[in-house]
Amino acid sequence: MKKSKDLRHGRHCTFALQVHLVFLTKYRRCNFDGQAIEALRHIFAKVCRDFESQLLQLDGAGNHVHLLVTYPPKVSVSRLVNSLKGASSYVLRRRLPRIAKCYWRKALWSPSYFAASCGATLEVMKRDIEQPATAL
Repeated sequence: MKKSKDLRHGRHCTFALQVHLVFLTKYRRCNFDGQAIEALRHIFAKVCRDFESQLLQLDGAGNHVHLLVTYPPKVSVSRLVNSLKGASSYVLRRRLPRIAKCYWRKALWSPSYFAASCGATLEVMKRDIEQPATAL
């Protein structure tokens, strides 16, 4: 079972939902430096707060970024992704003009993305289901 510090509580539920996201720049044209990654960190953290989510980790290399986000069950991953990509594209273009030169028709990100749920392994989940649950 997950530690209580890893669990989040809603009005009617207890949850631990994380998603690993990867965004690629359009046509892989733009390369991020430390300043761009730091700007993205602040932008993504703000968008996550708006969704009652939390950016746990962000790292980028070259023309892509990896995010680890925890989110509540009421949030759709696709809506979260659309907001993360849209807000970051808009704000980054204004903050860092050199990044704007990489844009093609004002689109920083490729329309596709990678998303993978994160959590316990299948064996751990099976064990937790088989054992009687303690009070959450």
